[in-house]
Amino acid sequence: MKRILFLTLGLVSGLYAQAQATIADARALGVGQTVTIKGVVTNGSELGNIRYLQDATGGLAAFSATLSSVQRYDSITVTGTLLEFSGLLELSPVSSFTNHGAATVVPTPLQLPILSAAEIHESKLIQMQNVTFVQTGNFAAGNSTVQITNGTNTFDVRINGSTNIDGTAIPTGPLTVTGLLGQFNANYQIIPRDLNDLVAYVAPDKEINVLVNGNNVLNNSTLFVGGASVLNVSIQNLGTNSLSITGANFTGANTGDFSTTINASTVVGGASNPYTITFAPAGTGSRFATISIGNNDADENPFVINLEGVGTNNLATEPTSNPTGLTFPVIEAYTLSGQYTAGVGATKYIVLWKNGSAITGAPVDGTSYLRGDVVGDARVAYVGAGTGFTPRGIIANQNYYFKVYAFNGQGGFENYQTTAPATGNTTSLGQNIGNYYNGISSASTSLVTDLRTLINPHTQLTYFMYKQTMMNEFEVRDTTNGQSYVTCAYSGERKVFTDPFDWTPTGYSREHTFSHSWMPSFPADNPEEPEYTDQHHLYPTNLQGANSPRSNLPMDEITGIVEFTYLEGSVGYNGSQLVYEPRAAQKGNAARAIMYMAVCYNFPLNGNISSTVQNAQTLVNWHYADLPDNYEIARHEYIFDLQGNRNPFIDSVDFACHVNIDDNSYNACSISIEEKVDANLSVFPVPSNNNIYVQVNGTVISGYEIIDMNGKVVDQKASTNHDVLILNAADYSKGVYQIKVSTPYGEATRKLIIE
Repeated sequence: MKRILFLTLGLVSGLYAQAQATIADARALGVGQTVTIKGVVTNGSELGNIRYLQDATGGLAAFSATLSSVQRYDSITVTGTLLEFSGLLELSPVSSFTNHGAATVVPTPLQLPILSAAEIHESKLIQMQNVTFVQTGNFAAGNSTVQITNGTNTFDVRINGSTNIDGTAIPTGPLTVTGLLGQFNANYQIIPRDLNDLVAYVAPDKEINVLVNGNNVLNNSTLFVGGASVLNVSIQNLGTNSLSITGANFTGANTGDFSTTINASTVVGGASNPYTITFAPAGTGSRFATISIGNNDADENPFVINLEGVGTNNLATEPTSNPTGLTFPVIEAYTLSGQYTAGVGATKYIVLWKNGSAITGAPVDGTSYLRGDVVGDARVAYVGAGTGFTPRGIIANQNYYFKVYAFNGQGGFENYQTTAPATGNTTSLGQNIGNYYNGISSASTSLVTDLRTLINPHTQLTYFMYKQTMMNEFEVRDTTNGQSYVTCAYSGERKVFTDPFDWTPTGYSREHTFSHSWMPSFPADNPEEPEYTDQHHLYPTNLQGANSPRSNLPMDEITGIVEFTYLEGSVGYNGSQLVYEPRAAQKGNAARAIMYMAVCYNFPLNGNISSTVQNAQTLVNWHYADLPDNYEIARHEYIFDLQGNRNPFIDSVDFACHVNIDDNSYNACSISIEEKVDANLSVFPVPSNNNIYVQVNGTVISGYEIIDMNGKVVDQKASTNHDVLILNAADYSKGVYQIKVSTPYGEATRKLIIE
């Protein structure tokens, strides 16, 4: 039996680690990849269990109670799984780390204008100068968020209650604020570590600042200029005394393509001078040069900008070769990850994926793609500089195909290498019951208490963590234009949003299938009780369209007047009882969630629900009519890895017959062997034009027949003995068929449609 305690909650794809040369390499990989990085830690225990690491290429946070001994400016090597927690990319869980002691060289804070806060600088130690707090008075006790302003723009400052800042007076006047660049949902924020990070601003003697086409460009950064163009450059002096510009020169492979009007000149304190950089490519493909601007700023002389453009063909240079060696080191029912060896002459990669058959499409030069975009007959799983990916939306028992292409360029100047991409396919796992139910017998009158003992105790996760676990790591799916969507369990609505996911902006909530008010422990949320946070019965729903209308109504079929409908979910009457009827695809899921709660927490329906009456027989009917599909199996396996316990009603059709959740008594019922086989038979997808998967949970398929509508057997085999039978739709003519399977326990039949 698995008993996995997720102290820092992440996918269990952390089974395979890639050693990374730099933090920038690690950040380029897909969420779900496990990496090893080395860096200098820029905070200690004053920010709790999180540590921000930095090397010469970037910053990355690591979250774990095991890092409690790590002090500010220690050098460490840490291994963990990439996780996006409310917008912040971090390593969580951390599987191991080594502390090398105090670093010889510690990071200098990056001076960052408010408008330059971006993903590339996330988790770095930064400094914002000449800003003032919007708020006055005292910082609130505990955690709070306040704002600073440069006079035009504002920026969030996160004050942690674990520092010595909370409760103190908010400084007034111009300040220099130092801290870590974090992110919460869609907002970046600076996180000061102590009061020493909030000091009075002193204007420098001379301070160079460069803007290109109105945007701040940082020293030693890379600027993509695209095709032939003239760039407007403004050199500012943020100091009090005159800044001397001694001129500018170009170095690099294509210096002849670039020219500038930057010359020996003076920028007085607080002023700026205009110049231009002209790019006139003399050849095709990617064009590179570096401009160095000489000046008398004490710490930014020269000011360096790395320039990248594209030539007269308006395409970057095509990579020499595609990546190779695509493998799948992590495969579960609910996730998988891929790794590949880098291509030659490539800076980025695009991963395409498809369910059911090989990919025939390919990316098109000069086209920018985002995760979720359609490319031919496939979709984009990943775009980036990394050599690993974890696609979102994996469900059980599916055969997924992948192609990986190398490319260079951006912004409509991409050049893809389309010869010999890395290819591969793998099948996600199914139910992983193992020996979990050893010693459990449905013939035993103690079945209910035996099941309750088996599934308790289990790991309790907080209600707050549901967004990170079930939403970010399972429910959220990709759609086009780099956006995402989530499906309302009750109504079937697909809500499109821009990452990161959050409840209020999307209008969604965590719905207790077993209503909170039904619980004898109600209110069970302060402090949180296990039944309140149990993820086996929590589903995402539209708050106004499904969650609120359902309220604490019983689940049942509407036989009378319909009072309210939102898409596929409705409120109406069953006799004189007002009920909620969810979409058909959720009925079995809801039934199994309620039956699980009744047994797990000893919440029999009779006597525990005071204002409404939940019909137990309806749940049993829904259970048999809507057996677990591959989405529910995947979700179940994920929760098993989170909580360490299983829902018996998903694993066995049998238990619903023997457990009377009205009073949690034992039923000495009998189900024929044929009924059991029929109830466990699953055929998907229907209709199909690719592979068709057939399985009977709990046994093997020993033979099958496919029969057309005229009663003719068009295909048959005996002695197959497959756990999962895979048929190819191309072997049959379009039409409607019946597939009859044989097992050691009997036969069952399902409809089959070939498109």
